[in-house]
Amino acid sequence: MSIDESVMRDVLRLRRQGSDDALCEAKAAAGGLPKDVWETVSAFANTRGGRILLGLAEAGGFVPADGFDPQRVIDQFVSGMGEGEQGSRLANPPLFTVNRAEVEGRPVVVIDVAENELSRKPCWLSAAGIERGSYKRVDDKDRRLSSTEIYELRHALTQSSVDLSPVPGASLSDLDEAQIEALLDRRAGSVALRGAEDRHARLRRLNVLTSDGEVTLAGLLSLGMYPQQFFPRLLVDVTVHPGVMKAAGGGRIRFTDRHQCEGALPEVVQSAVATTARHLQRYATVEGGGRIEHLEIPEEVLREAVANAVVHREYADLFQGEPVAVDIYPDRVEIASPGGLWGGKTVDNLDDGRSMCRNKALMQMLQHVPHHEAAGFTVEGQGGGVRMMVNQMTAHALERPSFVARPDQLLITLRRHGVEIPALRQWLQDLSSEELSEQEEAVLLIARREGGVSVPDLRQLLGVDSDEIRALLHGLASKGLMRETSVDAFALWADEPGLTEAERDVVEALARTAQESVSVHDLAAATGRAVTSLRPVLRGLIDRGVVLATAPPTSRNRRYALPQ
Repeated sequence: MSIDESVMRDVLRLRRQGSDDALCEAKAAAGGLPKDVWETVSAFANTRGGRILLGLAEAGGFVPADGFDPQRVIDQFVSGMGEGEQGSRLANPPLFTVNRAEVEGRPVVVIDVAENELSRKPCWLSAAGIERGSYKRVDDKDRRLSSTEIYELRHALTQSSVDLSPVPGASLSDLDEAQIEALLDRRAGSVALRGAEDRHARLRRLNVLTSDGEVTLAGLLSLGMYPQQFFPRLLVDVTVHPGVMKAAGGGRIRFTDRHQCEGALPEVVQSAVATTARHLQRYATVEGGGRIEHLEIPEEVLREAVANAVVHREYADLFQGEPVAVDIYPDRVEIASPGGLWGGKTVDNLDDGRSMCRNKALMQMLQHVPHHEAAGFTVEGQGGGVRMMVNQMTAHALERPSFVARPDQLLITLRRHGVEIPALRQWLQDLSSEELSEQEEAVLLIARREGGVSVPDLRQLLGVDSDEIRALLHGLASKGLMRETSVDAFALWADEPGLTEAERDVVEALARTAQESVSVHDLAAATGRAVTSLRPVLRGLIDRGVVLATAPPTSRNRRYALPQ
């Protein structure tokens, strides 16, 4: 795609939206380079990168600006970016490219700003200083980074020692004696305690006490009788909301239930999971002649999400007034953990199996401190938790967990299907009069949601050998419930062949538009696909009745819409 085509795609999108967006900012720059361009560069560098279009006036509908001098603004911008580690305008300036393009025969300047590497965040306006000159991109706005966001960006690659710091005023009498003994029994005979002759020495080895005999933050949080005496907000706050958004103040009901889970972290996690589970629906399946009850969201997924939130959260002073929040809505459960991702982790590599933790002493301790009322330990520390969550959700025909990473918060969303459970159970009953195993039901529900299944996908989702998956699929086919569409690929027997990826993109773009019909150029801008590649896709959809055309193929006024 040429630069002119790429710019025109952006311009069409901005015109359709009527505003800039998270990845593109237009500025008229008729009188030279605007001063606020540096805020935008900082915001793009600290977020996901983006494009600045100079010479395009938003006020007139994103049209070329009169009096625009491209050479002048290029010189001003390049001069402001400077060279090396520090530009004349910015600290930690990002990589960038400058190109010239045309919009409707008029010149514009295209500046593509790259996202900075984590080690070079934040990027800030030198004259304003780091606290007032660091920005992030939020939709079409450049917003100042908060103090907590700046802290997290600056420490995202620095190992934290907060969990090893002493807690002023705390002593061994503030710790649970039974839990201390359980920890020492668990580690008895280990290399960690080799040569530790007395109890205090063993507790120092395990980082429960500092070298001076003071209780550490990790020791208090893991073994404390009531850590909230010292840190009132280091807890998990579980709130049940009546609607799909948090209610505003005033006379409306803001929440229907709330429980603040206190105590040491093993107890906190157990309490938060139990509280959340009480507000979720349950359903039963038949397995091997017995009846098995299932939680709407698998309990092991809830436990992993909450445990991850408390062990990986930020415990620095700036964050000690913020609890882990579990918000239960009719359609989802959200777990918000204070502090951003650490150690180079991103939402794209969270499930890569690498164990990375900013709170190394706390992580190590919680692997050996048992729950108060349940078997097992709070965390496993092997880096497989996120992958387990994904596999468990998909194996139960539920949507994958969603992860949103902000500089100072990680938000995990687990979609609920409680409202759909009766309908899905009825659908399975209508599909077959025979009793189906839990795995058979999961395969059918996944096929219903995805439009089909394959052996490799199911092997990953269900954690079952390929030969067992094939036997399972062929068994469903023999019952008349599925059919093989290609080698190792199956669909529900009654399903029509699904849409291709390009066809889905077109249909989704048409469903999103507020207009009655759109042109092929509008669809190209919405899907990011070339007009030439869209024409055969549209012909196929029209032939099958999925999309309607408003005029003959030869007409210049031909537009497209979904059937009403």
